[in-house]
Amino acid sequence: MTQVVHGLEGLEHAPSVVTIGNFDGVHRGHQVLLRRTVHLAADARVRSVAVTFDPHPAAVLRPDAQPPRLQVMEDRIASLGAAGVDVVVVLPFTRELASRTPADFVVEILAGALEAVRVVVGTNFRFGHKAAGNVVTLLELGEQHGYIPEAVTLLEIDGRRISSSAIREHLADGDIQWVARALGRPYLLHGEVVRGDGRGRGIGFPTANLALDEALAIPATGVYAGHAEVAGERLPAVTNVGVRPTFDGTVRTVEVHVLDLDRDLYGERIGCTFEHRIRAEHRFDGVDALVAQIGRDVAEARRLLGA
Repeated sequence: MTQVVHGLEGLEHAPSVVTIGNFDGVHRGHQVLLRRTVHLAADARVRSVAVTFDPHPAAVLRPDAQPPRLQVMEDRIASLGAAGVDVVVVLPFTRELASRTPADFVVEILAGALEAVRVVVGTNFRFGHKAAGNVVTLLELGEQHGYIPEAVTLLEIDGRRISSSAIREHLADGDIQWVARALGRPYLLHGEVVRGDGRGRGIGFPTANLALDEALAIPATGVYAGHAEVAGERLPAVTNVGVRPTFDGTVRTVEVHVLDLDRDLYGERIGCTFEHRIRAEHRFDGVDALVAQIGRDVAEARRLLGA
């Protein structure tokens, strides 16, 4: 079972193979780093450690330009643990941490608290004050402090590097197929079901209205086929992301219609995956036209999902 440590105070000192990064989304590029870390740690018979940060560095250094997150921290930790690391260390990202030189970061954290014997990073890794440190810096400091760094080549899809930023851009474009390829799984959102205006039930298609963390990245407006995670079950679903223009809505919502499920979900925390984009959001000439289209959306979702 993966141990989760917030800060360094509760961390037991022991030799480690360490990988370090924001790991937002824990995409396929991150997964390569994690697998390599776990493998090297097993060979050396030491623990494997993934170090991540909370909040995102941009929230501290550029609060007006911080990107939306692909996962809340709870889900990020779960994904890191699922990759097999022994310890997840969540470092509070502060201005004090950001002000440390690369040498200070290595002495105090990598070689110090973590007792790193190997450090696994991507070739674009930067660290220390004003991102002054890079892979070469890590190598030079490793020679002084007794760890061996390893830089892993970044993955690409169709000539584009897999990164959290690229995933956010494709999400915003509604290109969830690329997103799923980059993540190695469909994009997933979790939220608590809250009361809406009840219009879905009134027209024969009850929906679960999700209250989501405001910092999360939301796919482009439209109608999607995927699955809902409800009380341990994985059920086919249609999810609408949008403002409901037919009803003159102005606030973006994420509403999930779980196929063939007829029970109250209010107050439950559920997940929904985005696996196929069925169509863009449209304004219809009346409720009857909307209901007819939703019926076609449900039929298309069943076809796409094999439900």
